[in-house]
Formats: sequence, structure tokens, C-alpha cells
Amino acid sequence: MNNIISHIFNVEFIGVILRLSTPLLFAAMGNVVSDRAGVTNIGMEGSMTLAAFSGVAISAYSGSAWLGAAGAVAVSILFSCFLGYLNLYLKTNIIMAGIALNTFAASFTVFLLYMLTGQKANSAALASKQLPGIRIPVIDKIPVLNEILSGHNVLVYVSLLSIAAVYFLLNRTRLGMHIRAVGENETAASSVGIRTKRVKMAALGISGLISGLGGVYMSMGYLSMFSNGMIAGRGWIGIAASAMGRAKVIPTTISAFLFGIFDSVSNEMQLGNISAELIMTLPYFAVMAGMIIYSVKRTKKEQKNA
Repeated sequence: MNNIISHIFNVEFIGVILRLSTPLLFAAMGNVVSDRAGVTNIGMEGSMTLAAFSGVAISAYSGSAWLGAAGAVAVSILFSCFLGYLNLYLKTNIIMAGIALNTFAASFTVFLLYMLTGQKANSAALASKQLPGIRIPVIDKIPVLNEILSGHNVLVYVSLLSIAAVYFLLNRTRLGMHIRAVGENETAASSVGIRTKRVKMAALGISGLISGLGGVYMSMGYLSMFSNGMIAGRGWIGIAASAMGRAKVIPTTISAFLFGIFDSVSNEMQLGNISAELIMTLPYFAVMAGMIIYSVKRTKKEQKNA
């Protein structure tokens, strides 16, 4: 137990939180964009899974990590837009369509993995590339900050930039204004000439782009291979973080980091004698507790305003 506490109350632990929060931030920011348009990206788990696999496969055969990342993001965008097509044009229930696509992505990536490597567990047989880390020149020379902020994978910094990018998109651009208008009142937005289906499709595409980076990070940043089930509910946690943050950038960011902290603590607790299987459920208990607290507060607020 003392060993666990010494790991948690350590400067390096903050760096661990940043690394483990990165895919959650990507998922949460992606869902903020789609949610503000009134269409939650239920297929986010699937888009991250496909992106994680595609990045590894494309980088292995092209020899370029950047080409692998670009291809993975493109696959994630197409996947999210396909969900939008099913819901907006074919009138499929988005929850049912999202669950079906998530299940498809989980199974299809295992099939492709077996076809390429003969293995169903991971892509260790593929000579995939990993995205580089970055050492920040000035911060790298400051004793404490260098351990916290410098030397992370490039996508860790991109995830932090995505917070500002999503805020700017929603509050400083014409597309962002249309996204918010459609999400708040689709009928009113349509009455002033906004093409609501196109806006929702664009929001889902952007959501797929951002969440796809989370999948790429898992297989080309945090690890250097794809493994079956590696996303492990992070897409759903991103949706939960967005719901707790009411699809607003700053509250959602805080929620994503809270879940990242629980994930980091669970990792450190596995160093002790406690059952690893039990510890791995800690982040998901945190999600359930967070959603319950959010629901209770929202219900009380609605009752008060009624």
C-alpha cells in the first residue's frame, strides 16, 4: 500500500494522468461537437477501434506513421458519417445503429487482424510505426515541469489543443453557430435556411475526426500495436464525460480528466496485492457514479424550474 501511495503522490503521476486522459479527451471533445448539433455519436467506440487498427495496418504497409495516422482518421470520419447517413437519411434509430456499428467494428477488426497476421490477439507481427514524442525546448530544462509536460507523444499535445480548437469552432465560426442553432432548436434553424441534415453530418464528421485521433493514440502513441479490445470503453467514457459536462467544452474537459485520474489510480493500484480484475473496474464505477450524480442534479434543477 505504501508503494502505491508513493507512486500516486509523485510528480511523474501527473504525466501518467495526461497520457491516460488523452484518448478520453479526444472522445469527449468529439462528442461535444456532435452533441451540440443534437446527434450524439453513439458509434464513437467503433470509430476509435477502427482508427486504432487502421493506423497500425496502414503505417506497417506504407512505412510512414503519419500516413497511417491520416488514413486512420479518414476511416473514422467515414465511419461516423455512415452512422449519420443511417440516422438522418434512412431514419434508423441512432442508438440501435450505433450499437450495431460498434459491434461490427469490434468483430471486423479481429477478422482483418487474423487475415493480415494469422493472430487474433494483437498486431505484434506487423512492423507498424509509432508516432514520435516531443521534448519542449524551454520546459525540458525546468526540473519539475519537464517531468510533467515534456517528452510525451505528439498526440498528447494535440489532445490539449483540441480543447481550444473545439471551443473556437463552436463559438467563433459560422459552422459552430449553425451547429449550436441546430442542436438547440432544429425547427427554428431550418426556418432561417440552415440545412440541418448537412450540419449534423458535418458535426458527426468532425466528431469522427477527433475521436479517431484517440484511437490512433492508443495503437500508435500509448502502445505501438493494435490489440483486441484495446479501446476498452473509452468511447463510452467520452460520451459520459460530455453528458456530465452538458456538452460544454470546459466542464467536459474537467470530467474527462476526472475519469483519467481514476484510470491512472487503477493502474497504480495494480502494483499492489489487490485483484487486478477488480481494480480495472474502478474507472467504470467512476463513470456510473458520475452519471448518477449528474442525473440527480439535473432532476433537481428541472424540478426547481418547473
